[in-house]
Amino acid sequence: MNHNESLQNPLATEPIGKLIGKYSIPTALTLMVNYLYNIVDQVFIGQGVGVTGMAATNVSFPLTIIAIAIALLVGDGCAANVSLYLGRKQQELADQTVSHAVTLLIGSGIALALLCSLFAPSLVSLLGATETSFQESLSYTHIIIWGLPFLMLSSSLTAIIRADGNPQYTMKCMMVGAAVNLVLDPIFIFIFHMGIIGAGIATVIGEMAAGLLCLRYVRHLKHIHIQKRFLLPTRPLALRILALGFPSLITQLLTAAVQIVMNNLMARYGAQSIYGSDTALSVYGMMMKIYQIAHSMFVGVSSATQPINGYNFGAKNYTRVYRTYRLAAAIAMAISVGWFFVYQIFSRQIGMLFVSGNTVYLDCCQHIFRFYMGAFFLYGIHMSTASFFQSIGQPGKALCIPVVRQAIVLIPLSILLSSKFGLDGALMAAPISDILVFVLSIALVAMEFRQWKHRQWISKP
Repeated sequence: MNHNESLQNPLATEPIGKLIGKYSIPTALTLMVNYLYNIVDQVFIGQGVGVTGMAATNVSFPLTIIAIAIALLVGDGCAANVSLYLGRKQQELADQTVSHAVTLLIGSGIALALLCSLFAPSLVSLLGATETSFQESLSYTHIIIWGLPFLMLSSSLTAIIRADGNPQYTMKCMMVGAAVNLVLDPIFIFIFHMGIIGAGIATVIGEMAAGLLCLRYVRHLKHIHIQKRFLLPTRPLALRILALGFPSLITQLLTAAVQIVMNNLMARYGAQSIYGSDTALSVYGMMMKIYQIAHSMFVGVSSATQPINGYNFGAKNYTRVYRTYRLAAAIAMAISVGWFFVYQIFSRQIGMLFVSGNTVYLDCCQHIFRFYMGAFFLYGIHMSTASFFQSIGQPGKALCIPVVRQAIVLIPLSILLSSKFGLDGALMAAPISDILVFVLSIALVAMEFRQWKHRQWISKP
């Protein structure tokens, strides 16, 4: 890309709202489709296997989150660096970065699958399987492990292809994968009577289709190019990729940690409630999969701002970065409010998609949704703020937000409150953490923009 092409880069010239729409909608749809793998499994298993089968898929769900965490470590770190390098007109560094990322991604995907295969029984116990759901959890886990490298390919390359300016392509790849999964699930579960194993096989085939289609695109990147001489990772550049991707990794790993802790708390304190352990465990897992649909919208908005912020911050166009953050935060808050009302009003209707005619299950849905999502109307701001700091090369501040929300507040508080108030105590930790991290996010970004005003980078706070 020559100098004149750089000056005409749409990240520097197009209206911010148009750019956010261009990047966020395909990215959000891509992630939604990605999460639909698990939701479709849940629906068909709920109808074809029952509550115990649903509990089994929920147990293995943290492995999916961990795989995506590693993928985002590489993909988001690569994309953030590439945007900064392109903004600074450093084309060779951008090419080196994406070449390194492909090698790191393929190697880590193979390693994760092998490790999970070796320790599957111990993993299933750690992830919160009950005695009645252990064997089905283990069977499902043994299958989906081999789809993780392909899931990582699609998740990571989504960020890289988006940074190259073609988020629509990854959306198409994910839709192909989802369509494969959607067709094969009922065939394997209901026609071939393969139960939970059939659901796992359908998921893996769908993930393979999406991952291989994304990998095929890397030969056709427009603004960045993979070169053989850069495929062998060097320590300095690999560390720069991992540094800017580290907040994404920690955010996802903490999400997995929360899921593991809550799985165990649902099993333990659900048994002491009127709902029972398997019902509480299956409802919580189902809720978190529905939550991923909302989460994908926030990630779409946040991810859309990363190339805009990264390019313009690298080009020292700070006012455009400031305006991008304000618009993204407003959109995220609107999404938060909308989903808050969905969770509060339609919890039973959502539950009926998975298990119908079970009053105890539907009562449990209403109870868990309303408690756990009690402050969700504030949720979006912390994701926009963390993405903002990541995109301008401040991973420490970006990392602070998810660490405080999940590691410092949510996990310890859920354990503490559940010991005193049982199931309700575990659930109440979530809205408390959402309120506290909202205040933290506002404080951090206000201090940052105050410094920008002092340096006369922007005209208004």
